[in-house]
Amino acid sequence: MSKLDLTFACWGYDRMQPLADGTVKPDGIDLNFMDMEVEETFFRQARFREFDVSEMSLSSYTVSLFREQPPFVAIPVWPSRFFRHSCVYVNAKSGITKPKDLIGKKIGVPEFQMTAPVWIRGILDEHYGVPVDSVTYHTGGEEEPGRVEKQKLDLPAKIKVTPIPEDKTLAQMLASGEIDALHTARAPSTFDGKKVVRLFPNFMEEEKGYFKTTKIFPIMHTIAIRRDLYEKNRWIAQTLMKAFVQAQKIAYERQRQTAAHMAMLPWHNAHVEEARALMGDDFWPYGIEPNYATLSTFLKYHHDCGLSKRLLKPEELFAPEALEAFKI
Repeated sequence: MSKLDLTFACWGYDRMQPLADGTVKPDGIDLNFMDMEVEETFFRQARFREFDVSEMSLSSYTVSLFREQPPFVAIPVWPSRFFRHSCVYVNAKSGITKPKDLIGKKIGVPEFQMTAPVWIRGILDEHYGVPVDSVTYHTGGEEEPGRVEKQKLDLPAKIKVTPIPEDKTLAQMLASGEIDALHTARAPSTFDGKKVVRLFPNFMEEEKGYFKTTKIFPIMHTIAIRRDLYEKNRWIAQTLMKAFVQAQKIAYERQRQTAAHMAMLPWHNAHVEEARALMGDDFWPYGIEPNYATLSTFLKYHHDCGLSKRLLKPEELFAPEALEAFKI
């Protein structure tokens, strides 16, 4: 029987390398792994549906579920997770020295619906007393002018979002003081520790404290399958799920090698040991059950800022066949 040829666009993370190099082969599938940076993957998939399977922003995927004909279905695999306290940047002359100083300020964000800012807004609201609707959000390109939202948004009137001028960038506006702060997934080029600084200079301590309190390791990206493909071949959700789990196990095993470093970090083994001590051996779990609180929190934040028309439950996000993979 011939195999199903699928294109898969994703960055070359360590947890994906066994799929990229063929160490792991999904049953019945020839997977054409396309190693691409996340911004290009997201844009091409959200706008043009160019790939059969792809890495996708968890927020963009959730927004897409409210279309009349949702174009994707996801499986509970997370190419990216990221604590985001490090990703709030402020103009040093803005007078912002603590989170509540953000209230009433101009906050830049590349796209309002990006997953990283969803988490940042929610965490600032819930844990630091900065209501989502207490600031004005300014959207646009961080380093290149002209960026727009990938998907059309219908936000409540209380959420104030305005595009920046087409010839300006958020990084420049932050340095000049035209905006006071920036919520972003990527450090701006103007971050120099002088004119532009982090809101949380001790972000690692903040993030570890956040995890100890909440047990949440924020999920950024998921794996999305084109829904038309899935409807014709529903078995691929379970097959891909099994392959991603197997690939991650290999990545875990490689991380724990002590004879030589897999990554170019002088204290790689110490970082791995610290993560396991704080977060457990499976510190990057796939599936719904070990991530239920994390997903529920994200969905609440997504709904609170007007991106979800109703509050979803985690199980509504994913193909049921993928969930069955954990029971076999």
